[in-house]
Amino acid sequence: MKAGDGASERASADFGFERVALDEKQGRVDSVFHSVARRYDIMNDLMSAGLHRAWKAQLVSMLRPPQNRAFAHLDVAGGTGDVAFRVLAAGGPRTRVTVLDINESMLRVGAERARERRVDEAGDRIAFVTGNAEALPLPDASFDAYTIAFGIRNVPRIETALAEARRVLKPGGRFLCLEFSAVDIPLLDRIYDAYSFNVIPRIGARVAGDAESYRYLVESIRKFPTRGAFAGMIERAGFRHVTDRALTGGIVAIHSGWKVS
Repeated sequence: MKAGDGASERASADFGFERVALDEKQGRVDSVFHSVARRYDIMNDLMSAGLHRAWKAQLVSMLRPPQNRAFAHLDVAGGTGDVAFRVLAAGGPRTRVTVLDINESMLRVGAERARERRVDEAGDRIAFVTGNAEALPLPDASFDAYTIAFGIRNVPRIETALAEARRVLKPGGRFLCLEFSAVDIPLLDRIYDAYSFNVIPRIGARVAGDAESYRYLVESIRKFPTRGAFAGMIERAGFRHVTDRALTGGIVAIHSGWKVS
């Protein structure tokens, strides 16, 4: 290895199947989500045949926001509010959700949906904040729980984002991540691959007018660490009692960890 090769490798990141400069990845991911923001939730329904709703319901079921006490929740990369609205519906009247996303187009969609659904008539139950998962503009130990659904694989420095998640959680706080995973059922894996690479970009072209963004999203799933490897990353970030639960034959998994102290 030549001098400097290691530093060069550390300064790059996967953007789908392409290797790009680390500092370039975030801008390219931003472009993807600016492009698909208005059709993002519709595309989730079409791509997953509605299964993403069941997966998110399972995420919130594991979260179990309390009915009888204050509960401060942070949903990262949740700009359109899909998970946040579910948390508010499941929690009691003292549940508060901060939705953080780096992409302002996604946040605008979420804020519009919140107004349309009248989920926050008092004006204090949900907040939409622009911010980077790698450098959360939030105080230490300020949240009871942190969720991120289908967002962690788009973060250039996953380890940094996990460390930030732990920082903003209170002692006893819970980290939950819903993310695509590796299908572990023979035959289903081949069907899933064929569907992902051949059908999803076509749906993206037809519905969102953008096949390339959805090709990237499919590729990014394949480059994400295995369940075991990602669980190890969560543990190294300082979380304890780390578990992972595969859903729908391993198409997705929910990862859990606790900030013990």
